[in-house]
Amino acid sequence: MKKIVLTGGGTAGHVTPNIALLPELKKSGYDIHYIGSYDGIERKLIEEFDIPYYGISSGKLRRYFDPKNFSDPFKVIKGFREASSLLKKLNPDIIFSKGGFVTVPVVLAAKRRGIPYIIHESDITPGLANKIGIPFASRICANFPETLNNLPANKAVLTGSPIRKELFSGNKIRGLEFCGFTANKPVILVIGGSLGSVFVNDSIRGILPTLLENFQVIHLCGKDKLDENLQKTPGYVQFEYIKKELSDLLDCADLVISRAGANAICEILALRKPNILIPLSAGSSRGDQILNAESFQRQGFSYVLHEENLTNITLLEAINTVYKEKETYINTMNHSKLLNSIDTIVDLINEVIEESKTKI
Repeated sequence: MKKIVLTGGGTAGHVTPNIALLPELKKSGYDIHYIGSYDGIERKLIEEFDIPYYGISSGKLRRYFDPKNFSDPFKVIKGFREASSLLKKLNPDIIFSKGGFVTVPVVLAAKRRGIPYIIHESDITPGLANKIGIPFASRICANFPETLNNLPANKAVLTGSPIRKELFSGNKIRGLEFCGFTANKPVILVIGGSLGSVFVNDSIRGILPTLLENFQVIHLCGKDKLDENLQKTPGYVQFEYIKKELSDLLDCADLVISRAGANAICEILALRKPNILIPLSAGSSRGDQILNAESFQRQGFSYVLHEENLTNITLLEAINTVYKEKETYINTMNHSKLLNSIDTIVDLINEVIEESKTKI
């Protein structure tokens, strides 16, 4: 039996593509193991899939000054030792790395032990964690055509992002009933990301009375970001995080407002949902969400509202515009060339394993 180690963590976007691969990997007969951080979001997301999970030390590599910059390198070194020990014990045929800082010790340990690994880069430009692993990767999977320009030509493959199949099994009626909504009023689904966004949350709540005149609102606001004053507001429901019911909530949504994480927007595209993207500002990130959002805007898939332009007036204008033109957005998305990412990536995994056998 072939053995694979999946790794990735820090945010849900670094985990859900790995989850999307699980059914096909199991179908292909893989013995699957997962390496993540001790107590990151990846542990919680993976635990329900009955896969051996191993936690290692993880330190963040920052591009800006922070006192933790002095201590985190030691966490990375500790993580490298732990990953090396795990890989020696597990002896996998291959590693698939989705990114996030927990993957750095894993891919470095894989290089040291001569284990081939594949990296998946979701954003247009590679993040720092993936940049460290790219030089010795067997393949690098890209989400956007633009990304290929930033990767070694002999390793880069345009695969798109693996989409969880369960997202396509949503039921609108179940979603409406779960929220206590009526079928006679359109629904807006607000997704602030797995950690939640105070900026997006405040913006939505700032226009809520006006919004509820014409829409019902489902608000995924992030852990510890519920507004108790708005509980039991007719037409408005808020959740810290949704797992099992997400497909139903997506199915009943007429419009989605989201951050512009690559995996999230690829799922929105796959489901053909008219959407407004509010990317993280350049001051709060390395600018990857801005590039992701602008790519989708150029292709006609999304309406982009940058944080510096976000006001009550501009957000309401965006919502009214996108809802009015929703059929145009849906039609454009219907003509997008979505890739069969899961099959493509699993084929790559099999291909790299065969290549490594011929080198022995």
